[in-house]
Formats: sequence, C-alpha cells, structure tokens
Amino acid sequence: MNKRIGVVAIIVENKDNVELVNKLLSSYGNIIVGRMGVPYREKQMSIISIIVDGTTDEIGALTGKLGKLQGVAVKSALTQK
Repeated sequence: MNKRIGVVAIIVENKDNVELVNKLLSSYGNIIVGRMGVPYREKQMSIISIIVDGTTDEIGALTGKLGKLQGVAVKSALTQK
C-alpha cells in the first residue's frame, strides 16, 4: 500500500476522554511524525494537531477510533500521492 502524509486535527471537548485520546495516539505512534497539543482553558477544551505518514488504512483506523469517542471531533487532510 502507498503511504500518504497528512495532518489530523483533533478537538477534545469532553475532558474525560483526554486519557483515551492519548492512549490511542501512543498506540499509533509508528505513523505519527509530530504532534502539537494546546489546552484551550478558556473554552474548556484541548486542540491537538498531528502530522501522520502512513497508509490510508492506518490513518483511517486512527481517525475512526478517535471519532467514536464522545466529545471528540476529528478531521484529516492527506496528500494525493
């Protein structure tokens, strides 16, 4: 399978799921190139941006699992090649 490079934006509005999000990201650490997390205390949420390098199946599995968590929104943008 061809690998793609992309970015994944994650917004965590439910603080109870922060630990689950971090565990998922750790389990997919092999496709994560970089990560930036910002706690937005005024809005009571966390915003995480990750750069990924993996197959569409790997990236889709990660974003799918994240998206199933209550209070977590996920969007991704991938290269075509």
